[in-house]
Amino acid sequence: MPTTPDLSTAAWRKSSHSNNNGGNCVEVADNLPGIVPVRDSKDPDGPVLIFTNNSWSTFIVGLKAHHRSST
Repeated sequence: MPTTPDLSTAAWRKSSHSNNNGGNCVEVADNLPGIVPVRDSKDPDGPVLIFTNNSWSTFIVGLKAHHRSST
C-alpha cells in the first residue's frame, strides 16, 4: 500500500507564471528526493499532487512544447 510522503521539509516555490492577484497559483517543491509535489498556493493545507521526477520532467517538456506551438 502506498504511503503518504513526508512533506515537512518541502521548500515550496510559486510558479513564475502565477501572480499576486489571486489568480492561478501553483507551487512546487523540487527539493525532495524522487518526487515533486505540487499544490495550490491558495490552499496550502489542501490536496497535493505527487509526481515522480521522470513524470514531472515529461510534464514540463510537454508544457514547453505546447507553449511554443501555440505562440
